[in-house]
Amino acid sequence: MNRTPPSAQKRNRWIRWLPVVGLVVVIAAIIAALGYQMPKSSSSSAASPTNTLRMERRGALGEADGAVPDGVTVFEDEIPAVANLDPELLKALRQAATDAADNGVELYVNSGWRSPEYQDQLRREAVSKYGSEDEAARWVATATTSPHVSGDAVDLGNSDATAWLSKHGAEYGLCQIYRNEPWHYELRTDAIDRGCPQMYNDATQDPRMQQ
Repeated sequence: MNRTPPSAQKRNRWIRWLPVVGLVVVIAAIIAALGYQMPKSSSSSAASPTNTLRMERRGALGEADGAVPDGVTVFEDEIPAVANLDPELLKALRQAATDAADNGVELYVNSGWRSPEYQDQLRREAVSKYGSEDEAARWVATATTSPHVSGDAVDLGNSDATAWLSKHGAEYGLCQIYRNEPWHYELRTDAIDRGCPQMYNDATQDPRMQQ
C-alpha cells in the first residue's frame, strides 16, 4: 500500500488551511481599518451653537480668521483668536485662569476674536440651522455688531470653567452677558466693585445689536 510521505502530509494540511488563514487576515485588516476610522471622543466643552458650527465647518476658514483648535487656553498667544482679544479682556482672563487653576479648573477657549468673514459665515450657518434671521440673531450676531469681531468677547468651554466664572468672574470684571449663553463672557470693569450688570435674555435684547 502506498503511503504518503510525512513531509507531503504536512504540506497537504498547510494547503488546506491556507484559505482559513487568508480569511482571518482579511477580517483582521477590516477590523483594524474600522478601528482607525472611529472618531476620538470629544472634550467636555460647553456646546455653544457657534462652537458646534465651527466644528462642523472648521475647514471653510482657518485659524487666521479665528477658528480655534481643541484644547486652546487663554495663554496661547500663537492662536489669533486669543492673541487678538482686547488686551484688558485678555489680562483679566489670564488672571482668572491662574486663580481657577488653583482649584483645578482650566479656562479653555471655544471662540474668541473672529474676522468679519468668519462671523458672516457663522451667521449664515446659524440662519440655516435655526431657520430664520430672527432666530439666528438670538445666538449669532452680524459682523458689524458682534463683540467677537472687535475682540471684546470670548466663549469659554468646559462646564466647570463657566460654573467657576459664574461665581468668581465679577472679581475680575468678567461677566456673562446673555442668559442663554453661559459660555459668553465680556469685560465689565465696574463689576469688580458693583457686580455684573443684569443679563439680557439673549442678544436680540442687547442695544448694541440694533446698530
